[in-house]
Amino acid sequence: MAAVIPDRSALDARIERLLRQASAAVLRAEQIGLEKEALRVTPEGTIAQTPHPPALGAALTHPYLTTDFSEALLECISPPLPSPGEVLRFLEELHQFSYLHLGEELLWCASMPCRLPPHLPIPLAQYGTSNLARMKTVYRRGLANRYGRTMQAIAGLHYNFSYGEPFWEAYQAVLEDRGDRQSFRSESYLGLVRNLQRYGWLIPYLFGASPAVDRSFARSPTDLQAWDRDSLCYPFATSLRLGDIGYQNRQTEGTGMKACYDSLDAYVRSLTWAIETPCPHYERIGIKVGDRYEQLNANVLQIENEYYSTVRPKQPPRDTLEKPTIALRRRGVGYIELRSLDLNPFEPLGIDSDQLAFLAVFTRFCLLAESPIIRPRERRAIDENQVRTAHQGRMPNLRLDTGEQAVPLRDWALYLIDAMKPIGELLDGSSEGIHQQSLAAQRERVLEPDRTPSARILAEMRANGESFVAFAHRLSEDHRARFQSQPLAPERLAFFQHLAEDSHRKQQAIEGSDRLPFDAFLAAYFAQGLD
Repeated sequence: MAAVIPDRSALDARIERLLRQASAAVLRAEQIGLEKEALRVTPEGTIAQTPHPPALGAALTHPYLTTDFSEALLECISPPLPSPGEVLRFLEELHQFSYLHLGEELLWCASMPCRLPPHLPIPLAQYGTSNLARMKTVYRRGLANRYGRTMQAIAGLHYNFSYGEPFWEAYQAVLEDRGDRQSFRSESYLGLVRNLQRYGWLIPYLFGASPAVDRSFARSPTDLQAWDRDSLCYPFATSLRLGDIGYQNRQTEGTGMKACYDSLDAYVRSLTWAIETPCPHYERIGIKVGDRYEQLNANVLQIENEYYSTVRPKQPPRDTLEKPTIALRRRGVGYIELRSLDLNPFEPLGIDSDQLAFLAVFTRFCLLAESPIIRPRERRAIDENQVRTAHQGRMPNLRLDTGEQAVPLRDWALYLIDAMKPIGELLDGSSEGIHQQSLAAQRERVLEPDRTPSARILAEMRANGESFVAFAHRLSEDHRARFQSQPLAPERLAFFQHLAEDSHRKQQAIEGSDRLPFDAFLAAYFAQGLD
């Protein structure tokens, strides 16, 4: 197993050196945020055809309540906050406020969508009449033309995190790096990203919660097995969302497109190539057909965000029109977005404090462990491990590929969790605490796969004789009742009402400030970085 990660003693020694360099409080400090998607569905359990409720604010400009691909795919976003408790409380308030304005509609509790009858469209998100709004909708129309609308109805949860400047000062001193701080931080984050990919299969195993799907989702031939007349599954699946039927840039596989994480420069260059290189397959779609744009361009990627990855290095843009690659090139990596989290249907918010505690340990482990460059052989192993875990993660004796050898998933998972124990102790500051408790709970899930959310979902469906849709519909109604039974405090209600009103004013200001025709606006946007 020594070939899989560095010797544990090296990791322990690095933690000890950090503790000599800085206080435990500095090493614990972080900013975290969550982005949680959820489909709005009708009481009958089909995707809502109604527009984004105006009382929630303008999706274009609201900082915390917006939409993703579809007008019906609500996205709740927390700001960066210093503790999991604060993040969960903010997310809870967003749900409480949203349910004040959803009428009879439900927020779907599962990642895989509700029933999608062929006669009901999946409506594209709309953001108003401005050039920026039109660009966002055209981008989504391009996604629909390239990959189909069905898989764009999948919902997920993104975990954003960053570490403060005092940590980076201490860590740079420990590693005796004398370069500039921005470069050191960016390259350290890229090392973290590489390890999140190496060991990222652990996330769908432990927290995957999409082992089944409604038949309406799989409209082409599939080897998914029948659960009942309405549902399909893989018996040992953990996360269909992360498997072959989930969101992927399938066409990019034939173009040679693969983001490179060797360094920040390599990452930016690989994405820049993709957003500037024409793709014959997409050229056949056309860019502008008649007066309507069918996609932003016919390149391998329309924009950077189209590239599907379980993790992204990011830098907040200075304004709404700064391209992500330009922001990274100018200011380096500011935070990491982990995108491989399914919504846990058993949790009203889709996630709980135990999972957040594990993620705090896991992400620090990925930062502090050695992270060599990913070679082609290991790259193929990483991709295969994700699909294998997503489709068969709970299968007894399942083996994964380290890039050098095949090892049992169980042995590799136990090895990683045990290696994280010193980090759990550091974060708890004692011999017991929520981080160590979470590590112990995840260890039990490795030893007893029936404890995983994916296994619990299938067990409950079996016990109740339920289809996937019936199961998710029942829990969605339970969660709505919970949110509606706990009204917002008056001052928080006023806060969210003000945000909604202010977002409409900001949208109107953007619409009133447009001076360029849309063609010229797009040309100016894509010209960034070419001077």
